Amino acid sequence: MSESTMSAASEAPSLAVDSHTAAAEMHAQDSESDSEESEMAEASARDSAAEIPVTSNGEVSDSQEEHFKWDVKHIMTGGPTLKETRIVSSNYGSPTEGIIEADPYRGGLKNTQSGPVVITDDISKNIALEKLEQVKKWSISTYKCTRQVLSEKLGRGSKTVDLELESQIEILRDTKKKYENLLRLARQMAIQFYQVVQTQRQLGDAFGELSVKSPELHEEFGYNAETQKLLCKNGETLLGAINFFIASVNTLVNKTIEDTLIAVKHYENARIEYDAYRTDLEELNLGPRDAITIPKIEQSQQQFQIYKEKFDQLRGNVSIKLKFLEENKIKVMHNQLLLFQNAVSAYFAGNQQQLEQVLKQFHIKLKAPGSDGPSWLEEQ
Repeated sequence: MSESTMSAASEAPSLAVDSHTAAAEMHAQDSESDSEESEMAEASARDSAAEIPVTSNGEVSDSQEEHFKWDVKHIMTGGPTLKETRIVSSNYGSPTEGIIEADPYRGGLKNTQSGPVVITDDISKNIALEKLEQVKKWSISTYKCTRQVLSEKLGRGSKTVDLELESQIEILRDTKKKYENLLRLARQMAIQFYQVVQTQRQLGDAFGELSVKSPELHEEFGYNAETQKLLCKNGETLLGAINFFIASVNTLVNKTIEDTLIAVKHYENARIEYDAYRTDLEELNLGPRDAITIPKIEQSQQQFQIYKEKFDQLRGNVSIKLKFLEENKIKVMHNQLLLFQNAVSAYFAGNQQQLEQVLKQFHIKLKAPGSDGPSWLEEQ
């Protein structure tokens, strides 16, 4: 073989290798260009999917606008969460591009309601109607009672009077006023006597001190000191009896009698209501009877019967309370007046044993000095 033939034969494998290498490089470049084109296509699809298609006039098309509104409404009213939402970017250029699709919600939330809860306007309307009806009844009743009171004061209306019960009520009110005055005087006496006792204690201390510092008048100062201390002790005993008397009379006046007077007030209000509806029924009975007035008369008769029963019941309650109050008042005041008389007499007679016996008889215990805080007399 010639040298040219051998050189061509030796160069052929190298050319083949070069051609394969070039083909591989071209194939890699083509692959890279294809991948770049694919990424550009996907980016273009995403950009186009995020846009809202418009018409040639620059307005949103009806079908796209309706679909877009439905999607927004679905998202705003408890739609799927971000974890469950996926954006469809396939079918580029299709009518459904850029639409958010969501899988059915499969969350772990449980219904915490124990039963059906129904809230309707009917419930609130019924409540409002009931309140309105109550206000209406109250207004009518107040108007009739006010008219009755004015007519009684002007001397035009009739009034139901129980003479025996009314006289007992007047006596009770007068008794309360007198007992309040008695209570005021007893408190004033206790305050003044407490000051006397304190003065006697200070005077006894002064006599005792002078008895030590004045040897020539030791006995005279000593006798006076003992006398003042004894009077102070008896005065404290009498003061305990007076305070017990005040506490008992105060309970009688401001609790027992006051409770009865509250019942009397309820009775008088019931009497006004009874007379108001009685007068209303009498006026209807004096008028003509036709298809319009007969139902009114029947309704007025029913209301009159209700207030009549209430009035009779309260009148009976007041009569019973007045009876028991009178018995209780006599019993309480009998014991308290006896206590006051015996205690005052024993104190001014200088009978210490009798004074102490009075306190034992009525189970009165004197407080030890310094055992409790100052009494109400000390605070005056």
